[in-house]
Amino acid sequence: MEGDLFVGVDAGTLSVRAGVFDGAGRCLATAVSPVTLHRPRPDFAEQSSEEIWSAAGKAVREAMSVAAVAPERVLGIGFDATCSLVLLDMKGFPLSVDPEGSPERNVIVWMDHRATEQADRLSATGAEALRYAGGRLSPEMEAPKLAWMAERLPGTFARIGKALDLADFLVYRASGDDPRSVCTVTCKWGYLAPEERFDRELYRAAGIEAVLEEGRAGLRVAPLGASAGNVTAAAAAHLGLTTRAAVGIGIIDAHAGGLGTLASAGKLDEELAIIAGTSACHMAVSPAPRFVPGVWGPYLGAMVPGMWLSEGGQGAAGALLDHLAASHARGAELGSDPFARLEEIASRLEATEGPALTRGLHVLPYFHGNRSPRADPHARGAIHGLGLDSSLEGLARLYAASVQALAYGTRHIIETMNAHGHRLRAVRLCGGGAKNPRWVAEHADVLGMDVGVVREPDAMLLGAAMLASVAAGAHGSVEEAMRVMGARVRVVRPRPERAEMHARRFEVFLRLYDDQIRYLKIESGAA
Repeated sequence: MEGDLFVGVDAGTLSVRAGVFDGAGRCLATAVSPVTLHRPRPDFAEQSSEEIWSAAGKAVREAMSVAAVAPERVLGIGFDATCSLVLLDMKGFPLSVDPEGSPERNVIVWMDHRATEQADRLSATGAEALRYAGGRLSPEMEAPKLAWMAERLPGTFARIGKALDLADFLVYRASGDDPRSVCTVTCKWGYLAPEERFDRELYRAAGIEAVLEEGRAGLRVAPLGASAGNVTAAAAAHLGLTTRAAVGIGIIDAHAGGLGTLASAGKLDEELAIIAGTSACHMAVSPAPRFVPGVWGPYLGAMVPGMWLSEGGQGAAGALLDHLAASHARGAELGSDPFARLEEIASRLEATEGPALTRGLHVLPYFHGNRSPRADPHARGAIHGLGLDSSLEGLARLYAASVQALAYGTRHIIETMNAHGHRLRAVRLCGGGAKNPRWVAEHADVLGMDVGVVREPDAMLLGAAMLASVAAGAHGSVEEAMRVMGARVRVVRPRPERAEMHARRFEVFLRLYDDQIRYLKIESGAA
């Protein structure tokens, strides 16, 4: 019906955003509310689900106010979120995940790597879920995190009443019902979607089988596009909506971005969606399963119903650039928009030096391990070719080389996917990286592919709103919502004259990791 509206909510790492969309995918207004990220120890990252829910309410109310629309016009709300683990006790109150017992910190954030040891151990079990995770589990998945809780905080683990992915928690708070999304449980919980069951062998090996009992991991798994029911009266007051709004089944943030990014693609199985933010997620779908070593999946129905998803990724993308700028001796001089300043300097240098801007300077961007395709959380970053230059010009060169390194990482992922049955020929990009001209241009050049930049700046919000529209019955399927609400793209084409240079630098990129492994063997006496 003309005039009907849909709200998308995106719970990210540092903020919660909300957007109001019409049935054609046009964004009327957005708003953002910050959330706190606690880093009590190296490799630990914690948040509060109550703070996140509060921020969601603020963001939705503000977006509705800016849009100046009546709450009665909103027929549905959809939630996407980072793949973070939320724990509640038997009474539904927050259950601390913090070793120091901070009561409000009941969320283990996606980037938390405290469970690396548990992930390594579970990866050696031969459990069936490993076949659908590229051969090994990541510490960013929920089974290793729950295993860490069972081993390190057994008293807390015994008090778990509900263990939820963050998107499922938001759906639970909005609807009062507790369905689990096929997206969250398939991608992060060892749920075998083709067989419609959890991998109990994995949970048994992890010592966490109790989580699957008494509804702790939900009572049912629902497909994307389904409804969890309507907004409760309490949630309606919190969000500034009415109880007529349907609540769509939740989705992981990158997967919502994939829906918004691939929405207008000609052939879904020939284009890779890259959601580039703090991390980068590389999403490819296919009509049949493609098993790719080091790449998560294939996951049935985890993004586009009826299609299999392969998910590559880089654990630190925008976070790597942030780190390099913040840790440089002169980083504080860059001002409030450090990358605009670095881009200004790099572009000035490049105007006279051309591609030689980064010659001799090579970056291995595994500062937070490698998610794909090496699947090595123990890997670390490296910079080759540093001198004594501490100037902003030197930092700009390092910035440019790091952006290239992220593009080489994407090339490695695509080549691995295509070698195992995918047929990716183009890329679509959304997120913070899409707003960076160098990021876009370097990806086009390094990949030798067209890069389509999604014109809708909030593709994740759009994806969540699509699911809200299907849950409300405004569109008959997720695919229909993608066709009708999909965003247009601006295409950036590769510069063929740079192909040979990038081929040589890509070879160096691959060898940097091989050399790192060799050095570690020498150091340990295993060489």
